[in-house]
Amino acid sequence: MSGMALFSVIDIVLLIAGLAIYLYIVGGQLTRVAGLLEECSDLVGQIKDNAEVIDSGLGSINNTGRVIAGALPLLYGMAEGIVDGATFDHEEHVASGSNVPAMGTRRSRLMEAVGYEPE
Repeated sequence: MSGMALFSVIDIVLLIAGLAIYLYIVGGQLTRVAGLLEECSDLVGQIKDNAEVIDSGLGSINNTGRVIAGALPLLYGMAEGIVDGATFDHEEHVASGSNVPAMGTRRSRLMEAVGYEPE
């Protein structure tokens, strides 16, 4: 057997050995990924089971949220009325040189947006 044929056989054997090692490593990694995906599938199934219980009451939750969202402008206006009626005078307690808001007194337009005009 000539030297060139011997080197070709050795080269082919090394190539096949390298491919076998590569496939062994990739197979191990794919096995690990398959195990993790199976765990994820179980978790997704548990989440789906838990969500089915919530799904039946979701309409009631949304209804309650709509009622609360509709009442917020009125509650906000009542709170501003309480603050306006307070006896605390901010100007008496402002020390000289302290920070004062540049915008002055805050005024809400939320009530006007929903058509409510406070007295």
